[in-house]
Amino acid sequence: MSRPLAIPAHYEAEKVREVWRVPYQERAADAERWRKSCKIKPSKSDRKRICLMPVDVQNTFCIPDFELFVGGRGGNGAVDDNQRLCEFIYRNLGAISEICPTMDTHQAIQIFHSVFLVDKKGNHPPPFTLISADDIKSKRWRFNSEISAGLDVDKKYGQNLLEHYVSQLGAGDKYDLTIWPYHAMLGGIGHALVSAVEEAIFFHSVVRCAQPDFQLKGNNPLTENYSVLSPEVLDDQLGDAIAHRNTSFVQKLLQSDAVIIAGQAKSHCVAWTVDDLLKSIRMSDIGLARKVYLLEDCMSSVVIPDVIDYTEQADAAFVRFAEAGMNIVKSTTPISEWPGM
Repeated sequence: MSRPLAIPAHYEAEKVREVWRVPYQERAADAERWRKSCKIKPSKSDRKRICLMPVDVQNTFCIPDFELFVGGRGGNGAVDDNQRLCEFIYRNLGAISEICPTMDTHQAIQIFHSVFLVDKKGNHPPPFTLISADDIKSKRWRFNSEISAGLDVDKKYGQNLLEHYVSQLGAGDKYDLTIWPYHAMLGGIGHALVSAVEEAIFFHSVVRCAQPDFQLKGNNPLTENYSVLSPEVLDDQLGDAIAHRNTSFVQKLLQSDAVIIAGQAKSHCVAWTVDDLLKSIRMSDIGLARKVYLLEDCMSSVVIPDVIDYTEQADAAFVRFAEAGMNIVKSTTPISEWPGM
């Protein structure tokens, strides 16, 4: 196992909360020098393949005043998390074989955005409205027929899909349909990785001669996609597929010697991704759970003061993950001291 390294001089912790342009050419030259001075070998020579999966470490979730900043109960959650994540990447450049960032990816017309639904007066639900099956059955909220052409569906299909969708969420013990603020918009600045994290991933790529494997999720307009491994609802009311599981990425993770997971939000996209991974592990070999490491100090839960707090749900999920054999670890603990490493 590679020894922990010093943190490169270019890293500035106070800039993690800001958006800026990564100086790629300069940073690539720094990375070449760093590889030589620290005698770091290309990742293809690693005896143990360690995959780091930063979940949705994007401006929309991680920069204060952006659309869905994950502050946690302390209010500064994602910023503190990403400082620790950057430092973890730099200290463990020689151990991390590959980085697979996931990226929430949306457009305006999606089932969890306000424009998708209307009430009888034509008003859209405000952000953070929870939509239950009863809300749809009673027609308190209904499919917005004006977006039918944009989705290439008719009004009846859209309404029936909505009724089916919320019932499937309830049957699957999932969160109610949540109307989220427009966020992670494809092509927008909120969609981009946090600059400091992007810089760390780029630096790792050049040092280890390892291409990052970006995983986009959430761009299907007819389902939520908290997990990068599977959408919330797979089939429509007719039994036809509206989305598919990311089976190739699941297999890649299961074939790694260790999978390290961090990111935002602990209560939503992280928890759902880990849960889907655990389901795949149970179908294969529950012993594989021991090679999953959850960087709990590099993630925070969704907390909207005076509106909703998902901290307890997230903590309960992580207790369940640990009971299944997954490892809850700190980024500040050397990897060599983690169980099984």
